[in-house]
Amino acid sequence: MLPAKAYIIAQLQKDLLKLSGMKPAGHASDLPKGLGFLKDHLPQANFPTAAVHEFVCANKEGVAATEGFVSALVSTITHPDAITVWLSPGKTLFPPAIKLFGLDPDRIIFIQLHQEKELLWATEEALKCRGLAAVVCELQELSFTSSRRLQLAVEQSAVTGFILRVNPRKLTATTCVSRWRISSIASETNGMPGVGFPKWDVELLKMRNGKPGSWEVEWKENRFHLHEHIAAVEPQLHRKTG
Repeated sequence: MLPAKAYIIAQLQKDLLKLSGMKPAGHASDLPKGLGFLKDHLPQANFPTAAVHEFVCANKEGVAATEGFVSALVSTITHPDAITVWLSPGKTLFPPAIKLFGLDPDRIIFIQLHQEKELLWATEEALKCRGLAAVVCELQELSFTSSRRLQLAVEQSAVTGFILRVNPRKLTATTCVSRWRISSIASETNGMPGVGFPKWDVELLKMRNGKPGSWEVEWKENRFHLHEHIAAVEPQLHRKTG
């Protein structure tokens, strides 16, 4: 009787994840371009698509770091020919720069709207478009009700949403499946002149049906790389916290 109950519960959990826009269980190898370091922190070891993810940015430096990380993240979960919509209140992103992160700016529709009400409306409408792969929106505030509307939109269209909260006045509860904070770290040149590869302090503050975590991550060779020092100590941290 107990095995039958356990099977029913497992199936219900899979159904709930599917209704939340998350993929069925997979393997670490299913995580593309170096995202394997997240496998123990994600639901069913897969990055949730057809869902809305929230990124918190406290200042301009945080916005720049988050734009780079999100660009790289979008490039890992979408096809190179896919179309993405990027909404923002101003020109903070330099389109040619995102080629470094595997995104072709010619495949992105940039929309500028100065009012947050207009940004939210346009984001919801974009998330309803099944032909899009992802929608990125930069705004300040996101209420629970607004986030719920966005989540309902992606559950119908299977589009993945990324909300960049720029200097929010208050972090209230939302229906977003995750909340992240990205900070830039000085790149390493290994003694060579010039600028090294982009490097971030990646904090996963919350993940529905997953668990928080923090890593130092580089973007090079068109994929994510977990910093060697962090890669060496993280198994020890897991043993201590497990």
